[in-house]
Amino acid sequence: MEIQNIIEDKNLKLTSARRELLEILLQEDKPVSFDDIKNKIHMDKATFYRNASKFEEESILNSFESNDKKRYYELQKIPHAHFICNYCNAIECLTNIEPIKIEGYVIEDMIFKGSCKKCT
Repeated sequence: MEIQNIIEDKNLKLTSARRELLEILLQEDKPVSFDDIKNKIHMDKATFYRNASKFEEESILNSFESNDKKRYYELQKIPHAHFICNYCNAIECLTNIEPIKIEGYVIEDMIFKGSCKKCT
């Protein structure tokens, strides 16, 4: 996935903040919150959330809120489920679970909650 192609496909202007945000998210292998990456980026919180919101509108990013009341973001790639631990708030991508299909419904998110391997 190349940043220039992502931006051009959506007819967006490539700003330094957008480039930086996409570069960081391309490197991550799990969803991240603003707090997770705030020391890696050179933009304020408002700029981060404004760009993340625009990327969600354009179907570049997915997001969800976790048990810790933080919003987590990841690039929209292959649809997959997430597991959130109720004890340590760890988040894992579950790529080995087939997306559920229910006739007449569009499933956008699958989030499982429980106890992770460390907390069991």
